[in-house]
Amino acid sequence: MITDSILKYTREYPLSDLHIHTDKPFAIRVNGSIESFEDDLVNREDIEEFIDAFLRSELADTFAEYSDVDLVVEIEEFRFRANIYNTAKGPAVALRKIESEIPTLEMINLPSAARQKLDSRNGLILVTGPTGSGKSTTLAAMINKINDEKNDHIITIEDPIEYIHEDHKCIISQREVGRDAHSFAHALRAALREDPDVILVGELRDLETIQLALTAAETGHLVFGTLHTSGAPNTINRIIDACPPQQQDQVRAQLSQSLVMVITQVLLNRTDGSGRVAAFEVMITNAAVKNLIRENKVFQITSIMQTALAEGMMTMDRAIGDLVQSEVATHER
Repeated sequence: MITDSILKYTREYPLSDLHIHTDKPFAIRVNGSIESFEDDLVNREDIEEFIDAFLRSELADTFAEYSDVDLVVEIEEFRFRANIYNTAKGPAVALRKIESEIPTLEMINLPSAARQKLDSRNGLILVTGPTGSGKSTTLAAMINKINDEKNDHIITIEDPIEYIHEDHKCIISQREVGRDAHSFAHALRAALREDPDVILVGELRDLETIQLALTAAETGHLVFGTLHTSGAPNTINRIIDACPPQQQDQVRAQLSQSLVMVITQVLLNRTDGSGRVAAFEVMITNAAVKNLIRENKVFQITSIMQTALAEGMMTMDRAIGDLVQSEVATHER
């Protein structure tokens, strides 16, 4: 049974992902590297049985139409973010393990300057980086801190929901795209009528979602979002370039006023072999950065970050260099 193999490997290895392919060996990712088990071959019948067990009817329709679908899979004590997809040789499943315990910001070593910005009452905070770099974990830790310290209404819009948040001081409404909402944009538009203080948008995927997030940030809400970008300048340019040319000046003005911070992260291998650690680049939107965004000189932001260490800014090169120099991590990702 595939579920037996999933439980076995998840219990025995400090894995982040599992890969299940038709007529191929079971594989897992540990500390960034793939390891296959040649004696554990997955056949088509087993993988189809596994898929049928977890796809509720509306997701089965999505899979039939688009040949891939996202969902959360729960197997005994473990939860996984899953993507089921078709390949040339048959169906396949990628599972990413979701940790049940939400880490603190101190546990993930988020720089203190970035933590302080969570006290903002409005604006846009972006967490960026490649797939698998821990963005969801960082966002969950941020939301958890607000949940512990403020008396707010937090709305999260996710695809799918990964970390489960219980109400502490805050009321938390978690919505899953496809199950609880039609789309990110539709849910975000509705969120503005649901008396939120904080809104988390799992991914700024399209122009409408970006525009709504900027509007929400301008109108007194603290908005968190993610992008698959590398570095603050690339992130800002991605948002501006997503808009039609005639709207880009307006978007630059909006960003210069509403953008609070951009965090970019990558995962590095620990020197002691105990797992991976995040390196964080931090750009805080000070007066100089605001001017560069308005004046379409985003390419100069890196220079500001290099000279504004006292304000808590940090370039990725310096963040990685500090971890390597202190012998916490290697250069390997």
